[in-house]
This record gives sequence, structure tokens and C-alpha cells, in this order.
Amino acid sequence: MTLKLYFATGACSFVPHSLLEAAGAPFEPVLVKLHKGEQNSPEYRAINPRGQVPVLVDGDTVITQILAIVGYLNDRFPQANFLPKEPLARAKVMETLAWMNNTVHPTFTHVFMPFKFTDKPEAQAEIKAYNAQLYRPMLADIEAMAQKAAKEGRPFLGGQDFGPLDAYALTLLRWGGFAGIDPAGFPALWSHVQKVAQLPPVARAIERERLQLNVYQPATGRP
Repeated sequence: MTLKLYFATGACSFVPHSLLEAAGAPFEPVLVKLHKGEQNSPEYRAINPRGQVPVLVDGDTVITQILAIVGYLNDRFPQANFLPKEPLARAKVMETLAWMNNTVHPTFTHVFMPFKFTDKPEAQAEIKAYNAQLYRPMLADIEAMAQKAAKEGRPFLGGQDFGPLDAYALTLLRWGGFAGIDPAGFPALWSHVQKVAQLPPVARAIERERLQLNVYQPATGRP
């Protein structure tokens, strides 16, 4: 076995985690416990000096960053059809994947970890609330993608085969629950995510990470 994936539970590393399962290739999953600071350990920093997940190791080669890993897995396992083969269709999938990674994801980081951006509690609360408002319309954009795919008879967001957009959409909608956003408010996307979660390879990744798909909890008023 030469492939090794360093991942964190519930993180964006779920994307390559589920793709590796879908590829059907043997790989060694290595859990990095972010809440315990394992990403900052000397051992992990020796693998990825930036202290981030995911990291894909193939033999002596180390690959970081979602887009790079997705592209590599697509080329290494062409039979899985993770990305469209037609150039324009592939470019459009990568366009959306990049947006998910460089815009939607960082917005949620401001909600979930506002302490990364200021050490002032009042400012942290403002950052969290403001970015939660920004996050909702971003999920609405992905909802529109799910609606369009359903209307066009495409089983997956990127085309006829399961791919990174589906795994990232699942992750981003799930994160919405932590931002106080009910996934049921995005019916086409929520239906798509539940369907994706039932795919055997995705279900294996979910089981390994012990993920709860819907983490939304309605606010309860005080008596």
C-alpha cells in the first residue's frame, strides 16, 4: 500500500477521503485530531509544514491542497471519472470546486473559528454573526446547482458520475448546521446530499469519520 491520506473528522479532507473510497484503491487513512493540535506537532509539520489537512502521500510524494489532490486522484484513477473528460465541462467543474474551496469554505472558517481573526471576544461574535449571514446565500447558490442538475437529469453536480463537487457540497451543507442554518431550507441540495451519503463509498467515509449528516439544532427560547 503506497497511498496514505491524512484527514480530520468533518473537515474538507472528507472530499479526497470519499474519492479514495470511490476509487476502490487501498489506502491508509490517518486521523489528525485538530482539536488536540496534532496538526502542529513536529511529526506532522515534517509532512506538511503548513499544518493543514488534507495531505495525500503516494510513495515518496506528498501532495497538499484540495484542488491539487483532486486533480491527482482524477488522473491516477481515470476509470472513476471524478472530473469530466471534455475540456470545457472539466473547467466548469474546477471553477465551482475552486469557488467552494476559496470562498465558501473560508467564510465558514470565520463562523466556526473566529478566534483565528481576532483575540477580542466582542469582535469574534460580530465576525461569526456577519459571516453566518454571508454563508446562507452561498448555500443557496449550491441549491441552485442541485436544482439545475435535477432538471437536466444529471445524477451528480458535475455530471453523470460522483465527484468532488458532490463531496464538497455535502461537507458545506453539513457545516451550515453549525452556523445555525437548517439544511431542510435547501430542499434540492439536502435531497442530493442525502442521496450522496447513501453511496457505499461515501457511507464508508462517513462511518470512518463518525459524522452526523444533520447537525442543525433549532434555537430554543428561554421561558
